[in-house]
Amino acid sequence: MSFTSLNYHIVFSTKERRAWLLPNHVQSVCRYIGGILRNHKGCLLASNGMPNHLHLAASLHPQANLSDCLRDVKAGSSHWLRKENKGFDGFSWQDGYSAFSVSYSGLDKVISYIQGQPEHHKSLSFEEELILLLKKHNIDYDPKYVFG
Repeated sequence: MSFTSLNYHIVFSTKERRAWLLPNHVQSVCRYIGGILRNHKGCLLASNGMPNHLHLAASLHPQANLSDCLRDVKAGSSHWLRKENKGFDGFSWQDGYSAFSVSYSGLDKVISYIQGQPEHHKSLSFEEELILLLKKHNIDYDPKYVFG
């Protein structure tokens, strides 16, 4: 028998980081994303976002492929947003994503962070936030490619 605990903090933005998402869009698209994750035998633990990006805390089944799962999350949710919301014909997510592994003991802190998005962004842009997350998780990056 195998035992796993595979938790992630996932971040992705709207195309060109444009401000598309109102709070009601964030809530409804996150519910929809929860369904996509369930189809991948995963679980959405927390979600929140701002007009130009989303944060998810999710657990995934050990046989789930993270990149395939997020491909389906982004494709399905962008299609759903365009279908369900007037004026969203040009909506899409930016290519790529950031995903950080989270230990079970650190999950509450990540969930609190995600729930506090509006407060964080009173003093921090999405770009600044993402750079801080990359540094915190010791991920090498070239700034010209992060937001290119």
